[in-house]
Amino acid sequence: MTGVPLPTAADRRIAWLAALAVAIHLLEAGFPSPLPGIKPGLANVVTVASLLLFGWRTAAWVGLLRVLAGSLLLGTFLSPTFFLSLGGAGGSLLAMGLPALLPRHWTGPLGYSVLGALGHMGAQFGIAYALFIPHPGLLRLLPPFLAAALLFGLLGGIIAHAMLQFLDGTDHVRAAR
Repeated sequence: MTGVPLPTAADRRIAWLAALAVAIHLLEAGFPSPLPGIKPGLANVVTVASLLLFGWRTAAWVGLLRVLAGSLLLGTFLSPTFFLSLGGAGGSLLAMGLPALLPRHWTGPLGYSVLGALGHMGAQFGIAYALFIPHPGLLRLLPPFLAAALLFGLLGGIIAHAMLQFLDGTDHVRAAR
C-alpha cells in the first residue's frame, strides 16, 4: 500500500500520553466537586510531563487530544462544557509556552503546572464571560477560582516533579524544548 504513512515513534508516544491523560480526565470527571467548575486538573500532570520530556508540540497534542476524546467519551462534545474545556486547555498551553520566550529555561514542573492552571482558569473565565454569562458579577468569582487553580497547580506540579524523577532516575528534569 503506497501513500499511507506509518505511525512514527512520536505518534505512538503522543497516543499513549493522550490515552493516559484521557483516562485520568475520565476518572476525575467522576469525582465530586466542592464547587461547580473546580476540579484538581490531574490530567494536566501528563501535559506538564510531556512538555518537559518531549517539548511543547507533544504537550499541545496531548492536551488537545485529551479534550476532544474526553468530551466524546463523556458526551459533552460541542456543549458549553466542551468549549470551556477547550478554551481552558488552550489557555493552559499558551501560559506554559511563555517561559520558552525567555532567554533561559528556568521553569520546572511546579512553575509550568501553576502557569497552566492559572492560564486554564483565566481562559475559562474569559470564555464564560464572553459567551455564557456576560455579567460583571461573574468576576467576583475569579479570586477564589484563581486561588483554587494556584493550589491545584502546585499539587499537580509536585506530582509531575515526582513522576519525572521516577522516570528519569535523577533529581533533575530536562528543560522544555
